[in-house]
Amino acid sequence: MPIWKRNLYIMFAAQVLSTMGFSMIFPFLPNYVAHLGSAYGFDIVFLAGAVYSGQAITMALTSPIWGSLADRFGKKLMVERAMFGGSILLLAMGFVPNAEMLVLVRTLQGAVTGTVGAANALVAATAPRERMGYAMGMLQVGVWSGVALGPLIGGILADRFGYNTAFYFTAALLFLGGILVHVAITEPNQESNAKKSQGMVSSWKHILNTPGVSLVFFFRFISWLGRNILVPYLPLFMATLIIRQDNLNTLTGITIALASATGTFTAVILGRLGDRIGHKPILIACAFAAALFYIPQFFVQHVWQLLILQALTGGAAGGIMPVLSALLNHYTEPGEEGAAFGFDNSVTSLSRAVAPMIGAVIVFMGGYRLIFLCTSLLFAATGLLAIWKLPELGKALKPTLAKND
Repeated sequence: MPIWKRNLYIMFAAQVLSTMGFSMIFPFLPNYVAHLGSAYGFDIVFLAGAVYSGQAITMALTSPIWGSLADRFGKKLMVERAMFGGSILLLAMGFVPNAEMLVLVRTLQGAVTGTVGAANALVAATAPRERMGYAMGMLQVGVWSGVALGPLIGGILADRFGYNTAFYFTAALLFLGGILVHVAITEPNQESNAKKSQGMVSSWKHILNTPGVSLVFFFRFISWLGRNILVPYLPLFMATLIIRQDNLNTLTGITIALASATGTFTAVILGRLGDRIGHKPILIACAFAAALFYIPQFFVQHVWQLLILQALTGGAAGGIMPVLSALLNHYTEPGEEGAAFGFDNSVTSLSRAVAPMIGAVIVFMGGYRLIFLCTSLLFAATGLLAIWKLPELGKALKPTLAKND
C-alpha cells in the first residue's frame, strides 16, 4: 500500500477517536456551565457563550503558528501535540470547581489543540493532488463519524453517570489517538527548504496572496458559521419542542449525531466525485441544498421533524468541507501544507468564536427559529459567490486519476 494511503487510513482512525472525544461534550456543555455556576457573579448565558468563544479565539490566533512550525519540524509532531495536549486539558475540565475555571481551561485548550488542521496538513503533504478530494473526504468522514458518535455517547454518559464521566472518557480517547499516530504514522521527508528559508511571516504573505486562497478561506468561514450559530442554542431550542426534560441531553446528542452521520456518508462520495468532475459544481450544489433544507426548520413543531431536516442539512454540509480542503491544497504549493491548513484552522476557529455571539443577537432579535433562516441565507450566498468568483480546477486533473487509484 502506498505510504499516503496508509497514513490516510491511520489518520482516519485517529480523527474518529479525537473528534469523538472533543464532540462528546457538545450536547451538555451549556448545561455543565449552569451546573458549575459562577463563583464571581457572572451571567450564566454569558459564560455559556464564553466557553465556546474563548477556545475558538485562542485557536484562531495560534493555528497559523502551529501550521508554520509543522512545515519546519514535522506535521506528525503537530498532530501528537494536539492530541496529547487535548487529552490533558479535557481531563482537567472534569475537575474544575466553577464555570469561570472551565472557560479558562477551554481557552487554554484552544491554544494547544487543533487536531483537524494538523491532520489535514499531514495527509495533504503526502497524498497526490489529483486524489485530494478523496483524501480530504476520507478525513472528513473521520471527523463526521466522531462527531456523530461523540454527542450521542456524551449525552448518554452525562444523563446516566454525570458530566465528569464524559470528560474522563474524552481524555482517554484523545490519548489513544495520540498513541496511534505516534506508533503507526510514517512521515516522509519533504523537500521544503525553500519554504523554510522564507520565514514564517513571508510564508503567510505568500499563501494569502495566492489567487483563490482568500476565497476558499471566506467560504470556510461562512460554512462553519452556518453550522455553528445553532450549536450553543440547540439544547435550549429542543427544550421548547418536548415536554419531558429528563432526556434532553440524549435527544440533543441524537440530533447532532444524525446530522454528522449523513455528512459522513456524503463527504467521501462527493469528495471523490469532485476529483472527477471538478470541485466547483459540488460546492455550488451542496451550498444551495443546505440553504434549501434550513428553511423548513423555521417551522418545525416536533423533535422528529427537526431530526430529519438536520440529517438532510448535515448531508449537504458534508460535501462542502472536503471540497474546500481539496481546493486549498490545489491553490497552494507543495511544502506549504502546514501553514495553509493552519490558516484554514484559524478561519474555522474564528468562525466558531463569533458564531455564538451572532447567534445571541439573532435570538434576541427574533427567537431561536430565526437562526434557521439566517443560516439558509449564508449558504445561499456561498453558492452564488462560488458561481461568480470561484475558478474551476477539476477538469485538468481527470487524466491522472487512474494511475493513483
